[in-house]
Amino acid sequence: MPTTRVILAEDHKIVAEALRVLLAEHFQLLAVVHDGRALVEATERLLPDVIVTDISMPLLNGLEAIKQLMQRRPRTKVVVLTMHKDRALAGNAFRAGVCGYVL
Repeated sequence: MPTTRVILAEDHKIVAEALRVLLAEHFQLLAVVHDGRALVEATERLLPDVIVTDISMPLLNGLEAIKQLMQRRPRTKVVVLTMHKDRALAGNAFRAGVCGYVL
């Protein structure tokens, strides 16, 4: 039984479904959410060990959600999975507290 508790945040539903299948094989997948506000709410409620998130999401972008979450749950590990190659954006994500940025 996987013990690492994960929340996935991805607004593209087909990508989210593919990632859900991949992650669920190796981790305890607590939730799949499709916007930044839902990510913050799910994290507060479910207390994951790891968050895998996109940067571009509706209602609250991933970077802003990460900033809020790192203030509230600084020990939660966050990995950004994104199509954005912008170095400044990656730098902002690391400054916000992520531990990985995957293109």
